[in-house]
Amino acid sequence: MKYILVTGGVISGIGKGVVASSLGVILKHCGVPVTSIKIDPYINIDAGTFSPFEHGEVYVLDDGGEVDLDLGNYERFLNVSLSKDNNITTGKIYQHVINKERRGDFLGKTVQVVPHITDAIQEWVEKVAKVPVSDDMKTPEVCIIELGGTIGDIEGMPFVEAFRQFQFKAMRENFCCVHVSLVPKPNATGEHKTKPTQASVRELRGLGLSPDLIFCRSEESIDESVRNKISNFCHVKPEQVINIKDQASIYHVPIEMVNQNLVQILQERLQLAFPPIRPRKFMVRWRQLADRAENLRKFVKIALVGKYTQLEDAYASVIKALGHSALAANHKLKLTHISSTDLEEETKLKEPVKYYEAWKILCETDGVLVPGGFGIRGVEGKMAAAKWCRTTGKPYLGVCLGLQCAVIEFARNVLNWADADSTEMNPDTSHPVVIDMPEHNQGQLGGTMRLGKRQTIFQCQSSTLRQLYGNTDYIQERHRHRFEVNPKYVPELEAAGMKFVGRDSENVRMEVMELSGHPYYVAVQYHPEYISRPLSPSPPYLGLILASVGKLTSFLSHGCQATPQKGMSEEDSSDEEISYLVKNLSYPDKLRGAGEAVKAERSPSGSSAGSQEHLGPSS
Repeated sequence: MKYILVTGGVISGIGKGVVASSLGVILKHCGVPVTSIKIDPYINIDAGTFSPFEHGEVYVLDDGGEVDLDLGNYERFLNVSLSKDNNITTGKIYQHVINKERRGDFLGKTVQVVPHITDAIQEWVEKVAKVPVSDDMKTPEVCIIELGGTIGDIEGMPFVEAFRQFQFKAMRENFCCVHVSLVPKPNATGEHKTKPTQASVRELRGLGLSPDLIFCRSEESIDESVRNKISNFCHVKPEQVINIKDQASIYHVPIEMVNQNLVQILQERLQLAFPPIRPRKFMVRWRQLADRAENLRKFVKIALVGKYTQLEDAYASVIKALGHSALAANHKLKLTHISSTDLEEETKLKEPVKYYEAWKILCETDGVLVPGGFGIRGVEGKMAAAKWCRTTGKPYLGVCLGLQCAVIEFARNVLNWADADSTEMNPDTSHPVVIDMPEHNQGQLGGTMRLGKRQTIFQCQSSTLRQLYGNTDYIQERHRHRFEVNPKYVPELEAAGMKFVGRDSENVRMEVMELSGHPYYVAVQYHPEYISRPLSPSPPYLGLILASVGKLTSFLSHGCQATPQKGMSEEDSSDEEISYLVKNLSYPDKLRGAGEAVKAERSPSGSSAGSQEHLGPSS
């Protein structure tokens, strides 16, 4: 087993996750099975109770693990399915060691950070690194470990010490240390400054880890003199200094690494058994993806009406899923964040300018997305956006709380239940159309939601979303919620036109809602964004984008029979070309029913579900 440790210096949020993911992409294209581990030095057991304002979104895995959003980057880039054990926190390690101490496993010894905590970290890494994470269930050969935070942080010290020891345990040819640092270019001087990187590497070496590769993040390319200076002061060769400047899209990062000879460096440093001479079409489809993402000229305007719009990372997976779907439809995403509180009547009274500006922006968009969230703040604004989409025919996608808001709004304004509400917002409502689940533990928040991959069974053949999923009987998607639609009121809601076309395996929980007579008014209880991939866009998000650009009806009517039309310009692209392009994007088997997965596997024109490389006509 080979290990690549990715550390960061100077500032947090410098891009360690993208660097780690890009390293994995390159290795996978070289035929090397890869897995990833993210280490978060905070004391929390997991990310489940974090505020989105403080730490960004909580990413949910198949097994229900609530983890850091960087694991979403790993899954999207590498097309793998990780588990909660792939996210290590200080809280998990200390809990593990303390439980062992309580059982008497240490035989009366004094339990200390060294060796007990550091040993536990090493054992965890070694164990998780061997677990298959890809669809082919191959045992990984390389484990990429991202150490969160910045070198020098006090909470990260036990992990740095653990890897100082681990490098000798793993042997030099099996362990590579990568350091990501900032090379700023102050406007006052007009030249790149290497001192922050020098100081960061000096501190890392002082703690016993010497970087084999230094990734220099900068706004503009650094010149050879800067590269040589970093080489001289940081104890690496000039070719081991990799410059990653700001890119038009993150898809360019792996390509930039390859252009700087990273493949040969990794092959020599880790003695990997792949040919040093790359094939002629090495990563060609990844390059095509990056070029398409950059060169699209048609735009689709989507409004994201949310509660946490001040921090973009709060909706990281949602934004990625929209981008994947827009790319599939040959459009560039133009996303507008609207704070749901700005759409409420209270804002109209207190800050009328903000209120009317928010509504003006909403009315100018092509489609609306209302994502998940918790708590009462901003819910009325989300319902106002849902009502506007329902009454004007504007494409709408509600996710989790977005489904619940659509149901409450419909009950109030169509069924005329004026006090209809969720028990989360109003426990005393006489029409609780949204209720907390029976298994919900009111006294404990961490890990008590309905989490992870669950089955949804479609109830009718004519469902729009069922067609978008490939006419499968059931799907499996990831969930994260405490509240659900009250089944008591479903007959009355459906009689009025709100159809619940997808339900759980017990036929009790409402999973998918579609509004009769509306071009695209769809909401889901699960979070489809978690398993969206660059070339396997999430069907609900894809439906929103296609409806927003006026292509959904055409896609549903003859998308399956469309034939490729090569050589067409973007402006001349027809419904058939877009349908062909989208239909040939491989939906993961985990989304499909068993029968549909088999049919997709046997189809001569279908691409592999384990691949992220198929691009349609141009490939």
